[in-house]
Amino acid sequence: MSIHHYIAPFIGSFLLSLALTPLARKMALKTGQVALPRDSRWHKKATPLMGGVAIFLSAVITWFSYSAFMDWQFVAAPYLPVILGFVAMFLLGLTDDIVTVDPQHKLAAQIIISSVVVYLGLRLGWTSSMTLNLFLSIVWIVGITNAFNLLDNMDGLSAGVAFIAGIFVFLNQFMKPGMSQSIDFVLLTSAVYLGAIFGFLIYNFNPASIFMGDAGSLSIGFMIASLTMISGGQEATGGGVGHLLSIIAIPIFIVFIPIVDTGFVSVMRKLFNRPISRGGKDHSSHRMVAVGLSERKAVLVLYGFSAASGIMALTFNALSFSTAIVLVVFYLLFVTLFWIYLGRVKVYPEKSILSERSSHVLTPILVEITYKRRLFEVFLDFILISAAYYTSYLLRFEGDMGGNFDFFLRSLPIVVACQILSFYVMGVYRGVWERTGIRDMIGYVKAITTGTVLSILIILFIYRFQSFSRAVFVIYWGLIFILVSLSRLSFRIIDEGLRLGSRKGERTLIFGAGIGGQMTLKELESNDELGLKLVGFIDDNPRLHGRKIQGYPVLGGSEELGNIIRKHEIKKIIISFKANGSEKTEDIRKLCSDLEAQVEVTQMRITIG
Repeated sequence: MSIHHYIAPFIGSFLLSLALTPLARKMALKTGQVALPRDSRWHKKATPLMGGVAIFLSAVITWFSYSAFMDWQFVAAPYLPVILGFVAMFLLGLTDDIVTVDPQHKLAAQIIISSVVVYLGLRLGWTSSMTLNLFLSIVWIVGITNAFNLLDNMDGLSAGVAFIAGIFVFLNQFMKPGMSQSIDFVLLTSAVYLGAIFGFLIYNFNPASIFMGDAGSLSIGFMIASLTMISGGQEATGGGVGHLLSIIAIPIFIVFIPIVDTGFVSVMRKLFNRPISRGGKDHSSHRMVAVGLSERKAVLVLYGFSAASGIMALTFNALSFSTAIVLVVFYLLFVTLFWIYLGRVKVYPEKSILSERSSHVLTPILVEITYKRRLFEVFLDFILISAAYYTSYLLRFEGDMGGNFDFFLRSLPIVVACQILSFYVMGVYRGVWERTGIRDMIGYVKAITTGTVLSILIILFIYRFQSFSRAVFVIYWGLIFILVSLSRLSFRIIDEGLRLGSRKGERTLIFGAGIGGQMTLKELESNDELGLKLVGFIDDNPRLHGRKIQGYPVLGGSEELGNIIRKHEIKKIIISFKANGSEKTEDIRKLCSDLEAQVEVTQMRITIG
């Protein structure tokens, strides 16, 4: 069937969810099913639960209706155990919403439900061992179900990520050639699932007027886990290593963000001796809010990661395996650096176990790894060098290395060894990432050039450079410089990207766009305790008007001060002149007084000793 055959189930489920969600909200308020604010929870006001009831009823009613219409025996009957598991997981979540089930009892029930569904035929086929496949199937269902449950920590987050994951389940299945029972079932169920979630999400997005509760998060988590298993989990056997990796990667990337967030929170709580089962304001979304993003922006950032992960999943169908694996490696490197940045955000009052010296041999080693980060940097550079060199071969030979792959394998250890040695000798590992600047970039150029030239000389000595491409090393030099620079600048880039437009405080102007003004700008950006939000500069040099200084506009000069204050609602002006600063401060104060502007005028001062 073409894609338009699945529009009707989507619309039907969406409209039903759109109508049932307000009714579920009224029912929750009437029966007292309301989530009250708690210290361990993010929401600040009492919010009705039972949104999961609307999602469940919309999905089930629409699915049975359209299954009968499409051909019940062919499309739906073989996969009825999935729907029964969906119903069972919904009832478990609903019970927990109403009477509160202990975490260990809830987990036991999830394992029982998953085991029954697996026994009835739903299982992964990632290995040749039936026993291992059965175990992996249960772990996958229980793990993904709980991952969406844990992700339900901010308005619209779990439902939105589930919606995006559902889109990529649908697209991944639709892109497959041919048609079968599994494809029909996954496409129909995905369309129904998407409509039910989208109708609820309209009410659940910030500011949420209703929550889905465990009835919603457990059931949608179970369904997305089941759909990913049917979509690709039974196709891994019978192919090569590349085929196996691509089949396993597709479902993992479709639900990548719930997996990452769950793993991240579990590790961080373990490091701070906090129970993993206990709720808290320490998820990825909470940490982004802690560095300055609004709740909506934090959720949208995770939506973006979820969409990017889904695209990574589709690359295994749309591109060659070699090209897809390069894209995935670069994406995973960015994800790793981003979540390391989030891990540095302080959300716990306790000290990490890594910050305490103890008699255990392991602790000092972990301190060296995490605090000084040298071992991590070397490992990261090993990945970057390998990825850059491999990509250079792909670009040089237009994606098909053919017989040149043997030359890549023979020369890769030489390139890695020479480049790591050059980085070590030339001081790359003595740098501090948070303070990376132009001088560091010059050092990177020297170290990369030295490592590249040394690699060429050794290959020339050993192999006479026969059949090795010189262009590969030119491409490699550019790629590794970009990757090393971006990795070292990553914390600064992420920090400025997250804080851009998110800083709160009094709207402030800096008078003077010279060196003093730029020094003032750095202080404002790095010191949240000042409570100031920079709008831009003013300067009496007409050549600077309309220009930007480090991303902030020069709005005009003294003669335009009145209009600038009114237009941008300025509350504070900082005079940045080092010479005649006091006189300039008094002049601007008098000018603001004449303009009857309620603006505080202060002067920048630098004190040493």
